[in-house]
Amino acid sequence: MKLKFNRWTEEEFMKVREEVLKQWPTGAEVDLDEAVAYHKALPDHKNFAKKLIDAKEKGITLAQPRAGVALIDEHIELLNFLDEKGGADLLPSTIDSYTRQNKYEECERGIIESRRAGRSLLNGFPGVNHGIEGCRKVVESVNLPLQLRHGTPDARLLSEIMIASGFTSNEGGGVSYNIPYAKSVSLERTLLDWQYVDRLIGWYEEQGVSINREPFGPLTGTLVPPSMSNVVQILECLLAAEQGVKNITLGYGQCGNLVQDVAAIKSLREQAEEYCAELGYENMMITTVFHQWMGGFPEDEAKAFGVISNASVTAALSGATKVIVKTPHEALGIPTKEANAEGIKATKMVLNLLEGQNISDSEELNAEVDLIKKEVKAIMDKVAELGNGDLAVGTVKAIEQGVIDIPFAPSMYNAGKMLPARDNQGKIRYLEVGNVPFSQKIVDFNKSALEERAEFEEREVGFQLTVDDIFAVSKGKLIGRPE
Repeated sequence: MKLKFNRWTEEEFMKVREEVLKQWPTGAEVDLDEAVAYHKALPDHKNFAKKLIDAKEKGITLAQPRAGVALIDEHIELLNFLDEKGGADLLPSTIDSYTRQNKYEECERGIIESRRAGRSLLNGFPGVNHGIEGCRKVVESVNLPLQLRHGTPDARLLSEIMIASGFTSNEGGGVSYNIPYAKSVSLERTLLDWQYVDRLIGWYEEQGVSINREPFGPLTGTLVPPSMSNVVQILECLLAAEQGVKNITLGYGQCGNLVQDVAAIKSLREQAEEYCAELGYENMMITTVFHQWMGGFPEDEAKAFGVISNASVTAALSGATKVIVKTPHEALGIPTKEANAEGIKATKMVLNLLEGQNISDSEELNAEVDLIKKEVKAIMDKVAELGNGDLAVGTVKAIEQGVIDIPFAPSMYNAGKMLPARDNQGKIRYLEVGNVPFSQKIVDFNKSALEERAEFEEREVGFQLTVDDIFAVSKGKLIGRPE
């Protein structure tokens, strides 16, 4: 099937679907008509999309953890603990690494070995292998909406099974679940596979069932300039909207400067709505998610709580609809359920204290919003030009040519010519623009901001700034100053 931006026809979708459901025996369990009836029988408080709409209307920020283990009963126990002890507003099912690579036979062995060991030997929940019956047991055993979180380039079968099971949100996208995650998976392939997922969710929407879609905002989570992550989010939003998705949550990973982070969420929300309106997508519900710090964490638990609380302040003041919570054991590996709950409680305390508060417009904030929007528009205009109006084709060409360039991504298809660094206030700027199509005025602004920092630190503008910034937070600072 040839990549194109336009909505898949029913015939195209159903033809591909026949093959998708054959990938693993549990695919045969999916009955779309029965699944629609099941969703319509779910109470509203278990629907992710409806809970996000309610939060947006009330102006509150919801808290959601990451979590997932191999066995069904243990997974249910974990999720209920995060609800009852942690106070989570929304629940995840983080999927294991084998499922992310579509290695279902290895998943099966992992489930068997986990049962023998009496503990999870997979780093997540193998939803495909558990099938409709197992996944529905999870849905029916918890009291909050469930989201599918993973990192899968090809999530078609996973999405079929878990959405049919009653999950009402699905994270990911053709760019955000490829370039930061995979080395040699072609972008054309993942865009097609995620168009399938979006068409599936669009189909549910047409039957009166609202399913939330959430592109992955942080990308590599390492010094990603706000305009670059915002472009990916907006493109994935438009790709989803074209396939009929109506409820979309756009993500952003904390960069660390309060003003820049607030400006990034504000500009993301506003520009996404503008582009949707421009392309004629009506009745869209755009919400936002703020990801707490995705870089290196301090090992000291008290310091880790400081990082979590700092991020929670920014999430609340940015007006994000929800925040993805980190744990105080982030630097130590997979956290215990107790540590996960502690991270949620710390986050919720800050959110509650800041409820109703926001940052008033200021010259600095408005200037940052204006800059991010201009950078985004420059890239989006070039994507449209490269695709001759076809945003799917334009996205592929833009990444091939480095117009969209994600720092520190493992993908062989990513140019890797753009380099970021922090300015003297900790805002992330473009150290090397590469092939990103900015005007000379924007290039000069980024350069001057970094020169100001270099002068303050009495050193040259160069890659060492970037290196120092990568490790700064784990050492207790935002900016990688020379010691």
